[in-house]
Parts: sequence; structure tokens; C-alpha cells
Amino acid sequence: MKLVRKDIEKDNAGQVTLVPEEPEDMWHTYNLVQVGDSLRASTIRKVQTESSTGSVGSNRVRTTLTLCVEAIDFDSQACQLRVKGTNIQENEYVKMGAYHTIELEPNRQFTLAKKQWDSVVLERIEQACDPAWSADVAAVVMQEGLAHVCLVTPSMTLTRAKVEVNIPRKRKGNCSQHDRALERFYEQVVQAIQRHINFEVVKCILVASPGFVREQFCDYMFQQAVKTDNKVLLENRSKFLQVHASSGHKYSLKEALCDPSVASRLSDTKAAGEVKALDDFYKMLQHEPDRAFYGLKQVEKANEALAIDTLLISDELFRHQDVATRSRYVRLVDSVKENAGTVRIFSSLHVSGEQLSQLTGVAAILRFPVPDLSDQEDDSSSEED
Repeated sequence: MKLVRKDIEKDNAGQVTLVPEEPEDMWHTYNLVQVGDSLRASTIRKVQTESSTGSVGSNRVRTTLTLCVEAIDFDSQACQLRVKGTNIQENEYVKMGAYHTIELEPNRQFTLAKKQWDSVVLERIEQACDPAWSADVAAVVMQEGLAHVCLVTPSMTLTRAKVEVNIPRKRKGNCSQHDRALERFYEQVVQAIQRHINFEVVKCILVASPGFVREQFCDYMFQQAVKTDNKVLLENRSKFLQVHASSGHKYSLKEALCDPSVASRLSDTKAAGEVKALDDFYKMLQHEPDRAFYGLKQVEKANEALAIDTLLISDELFRHQDVATRSRYVRLVDSVKENAGTVRIFSSLHVSGEQLSQLTGVAAILRFPVPDLSDQEDDSSSEED
């Protein structure tokens, strides 16, 4: 993402002009745009024209519109963002108040104006415009007959390919069908890796599986690379890291990212930091339950006691349509930071973010035990009974 201009007043009203450069920038934009904002961007509008003879025709024209945002639609697989709203600025093709949907396009700038720019939104702009935040981790999560090729960016886990091949069981005295199917499966996974992974950007490619599948696959891949003189694979051999995962499904990626050997290689990536924070929370919940809480009310009370060391919060909470609810989450984040706590905003498109969403989307690891909170929790549950 490229920041062209930023005009924000002392009362936090103002506008920013941005240029999305990569598909992931659309995800950042989705988290910036809210209902009630005004969005100015280039778009295509179908316009009806009447000739001197009275015949009516229509043609598509490119024009710049300013919309008051009413609905936002994000397609996470295609990384496309559509913003629907009413026109609020005079235009030769579109009447005031007329509805239009703008599909934001890569490398075309847009201007977003808000009445109130809060700290969470401003921080996201900083992160989106930081060139160090790019997709530097890829992963192949596999088991016999099933593989997912994923890109792990700082903000989302993108499934780039899913490979499924039916592999017959080994039969006594005849393994040829099984071996041929397995070879066909490995070949398709290799093709998916070459098609979807940019080796110039990616620092590390995790190959995760149960049993010996990962070792057999890597042996096959590099044997074929030697036979076909595939320089790209051979030159990047050191980037492949084999780790254990319980299955070939996407959710097993969390286990792979938790592996200590992976954590050391990925220590500078946001995705690994999120996974570690969630893992620490679960360990604390198990061993010292008075120092781990989830749910907005419990976490707010812990914050009032200045007890929060690390706040774990899902970015989907900041997309809440109700302004008062959203402001409540923003105040919590600001307060934890003011009290020297660490705030980790999880992406809801990451495996770890999905898990945090199941825990209400907000959780905290405390500096010291707060037993009163668990007592209150017990009281409230007994009252409900």
C-alpha cells in the first residue's frame, strides 16, 4: 500500500489518499472503510444517451465518484472489495443521491474521509504502508492424497491451491497402483508450489504432514528437480523446512507454526507472533487460570485493575457496525497500551484469528493473578443457573 496524502485534523477528522498495490492491500482497505465514511475513487458507470433522432443507446464511461458508504463486500479468495453507497458530490453522469457500487482496483488511488480516525485504523495504515509486511512464509500442509498450498502473510492465510488425489490402499504383493497414484499426487503438489509460490519474496516454505509423508515428498521433489534440472527448486532448497502436522487440512497449519524450529526461523513475522501469543494464553489458562481471561467484560475488569500484560483481540471486532461498541474496543486497546501492555491484533483470516474468534474475539494474559474476576465469573454463572 502506498500513502499518497494524509490530512487529519486535531479533532481526528480528515482524509487519506492511498494506492493499493497488492491483493492483500484490499484486506487492509476492508478494515479501514466503515459505513458512514465517504469514499472517492475512479469507477465505471453505464450511462444512457439519446441521439438527435431519439434512439437510446448506452455506453460505459470512467468517472470519479464520491460515495457515502452504506455496504462493504470483501471476497477473501479473489481479494476483491466492493463498496456500495449514494453519490454525495455533483457529477455529470450520476445524480446526487443515486446508488453506485465501486469496485476498488489495484494501482488506482482512492480517498477515504472519516469524521473520526481512531488509533486502531491509523496503526493499520502504518502497517499496510510498511514494505517489510509482505508474504514471506509459504506452507504446504499435506497427508496422503490431500494437500493445501498456503501463503501466510502478516494479515491473512491464503489458500492458493488444494490438491486431492484418490490413493488406493497397498495390497499384499501388489503396490504398483498405490505407488503410481502417490507419484501423481506428489507431482501435482510440486506443480502447485511452482505456480503459486514466489521464491524471490518467500523466506521459508513449511512442509507439514503426519508420519513420513513430508520426507517422502521432499525426496521425490528434489530428485525430480535434479532430473529435470529445475534451478528454481534446487537454488531454494534451503528454504524448505519439514515439520509435523496432524493432518493435511488447513487448520493443522497452526501446529506447524507452533513448532520451535519454525518459530526460530519465523521470529520476525507477525503470523508467528500471533500463534505464540495464543499458545501462551492457552498454557496460562491451563496452569494459572487466574492469569488468563476472555470475554469483553472480564478483560475490561482486568484492565481496570491494570493487570493486562498482553491483550489478544480480533480485527473483526473493529468492523462492528455499532459505533459505540467499536469505540469500546478501541478504548480498551488504547488503555492497555497506555498501561505498558502489549496489544496483538489478530487477523480473522488467520488460523490463530479464527481460534481467537471462538473465544469471543478478545482475551488477555495478566501480569498477576486476579482471583476476584474468576469469583465474579462463578457468581454470574450460578445466577444464570
